[in-house]
Amino acid sequence: KKPSGVFLIDDEVQPFGASAPIESLKIGSLKLDHKLDKAYHDYDLNASDAVLELYKSNIPVSKIQRAFSVGAFGEYKRRRLVPTRWSITAVDSIISNALMENVRENPIINEYRVYESDYLDNRFEILMIPDAWCYESIEAWYPETVWNPQGDRVVVYGDYEGFSGRTTYANMGGCYYAARLAVTEKLVAERRQASVLILREAHPGYIMPVGVWQVRENVRNALRKPPLKFNRLEDALNYMFSKLSIPREVWIRKSTILKQVLHQRKITSF
Repeated sequence: KKPSGVFLIDDEVQPFGASAPIESLKIGSLKLDHKLDKAYHDYDLNASDAVLELYKSNIPVSKIQRAFSVGAFGEYKRRRLVPTRWSITAVDSIISNALMENVRENPIINEYRVYESDYLDNRFEILMIPDAWCYESIEAWYPETVWNPQGDRVVVYGDYEGFSGRTTYANMGGCYYAARLAVTEKLVAERRQASVLILREAHPGYIMPVGVWQVRENVRNALRKPPLKFNRLEDALNYMFSKLSIPREVWIRKSTILKQVLHQRKITSF
């Protein structure tokens, strides 16, 4: 059978080309990571614990996600194949949920920070606020991008969670959890806590989505750089919005965190 002409384009996973049924498959000798192999052969270890043990053993997240997708983890009778996009989000969510437990117990940062990154016509601005842990990610997709191909205006949407985390799946999908993983990694490494807001602009040059991994790695890349530090929130916001094309009023209308810090006075301020 000839390969189909279907070309899969999805912001959750890397692009896939034409495909056809396999007539035969030969597998030669394989060199497996012994830690992955150990998790695979532990039929009493649940999938979440396997993911966390491998992550703590410095196995790359991408490898863990691929193994998760083929049902390599979990109690023997409960193992299942998992669609790639679900496995990516599941692993990002499992790890970041565990890291958040650590973050919530850490001291709060002492200043406002702005981190930033540009890649594939995606602009990321990350604001850390000296306050208790909460997290928000907002994306703006320009016309002629993959999620807004025929629109005549920019589409903006996002999700938020407070100190205790969230109990429902984020509407914006895997990008939310991929970025959350990168942020919690950074805070755990510093043994600090903060409120975190991520703003992303996907410009028309981003015509071919390459998968959620680019969000995780873009945020990681931003957080590896020294941040710009500010003593005042207004100064941090002025800088951050000067780097974005969309007016600040639009971001403020969409952002729970910005509404909280700009319009709500705390008990400690009285």
